[in-house]
Amino acid sequence: MSLSDPRWPRIFSNRFVCAVATLGPLGLKLLAPGTWGSLAGLLYFAVIFRHARWEVVFAWTVVLGYVAVAFCGDAARRLGKTDPGEIILDEFVVMPLVFLGGHTSYLASWPLWAMLGVGFGFFRLYDIAKPFGIARLQRWPGGWGIVADDFAAALVACGSLHLTAWLWTWR
Repeated sequence: MSLSDPRWPRIFSNRFVCAVATLGPLGLKLLAPGTWGSLAGLLYFAVIFRHARWEVVFAWTVVLGYVAVAFCGDAARRLGKTDPGEIILDEFVVMPLVFLGGHTSYLASWPLWAMLGVGFGFFRLYDIAKPFGIARLQRWPGGWGIVADDFAAALVACGSLHLTAWLWTWR
């Protein structure tokens, strides 16, 4: 069985597919597009999922992750690139994973700005450096590789955030 991108986005125009995958002008016009996509994902988390149970956040992220695989893979194919930096839907979609269980753990005692800032920093660190085998996930074909490495980086950032909060209580 091979991993191939979903074919259904092919019914849409180049302009629409690329606009979705780049979050419109965020991925195309701004420096450091991955950072802007992550910031948009941070806002998405804070507005939509801040008080949601981890199961809800995880389930929605898996569903939207599949949509991201489809759009990111198709946009990359249309652009003729493997993992273009301007495609940032992947960062946006996975960002809520960084904060799984945040309101029911040691993190609940942190101010919201601190939790968001530290989580954002961990995610960007792991998304850029790609340690712990995350870089290997990027080699998966098409949209799967584009999204899988960000999914893993978000989960590692989540673990790091919880560990940091736990260690902070022992200071």
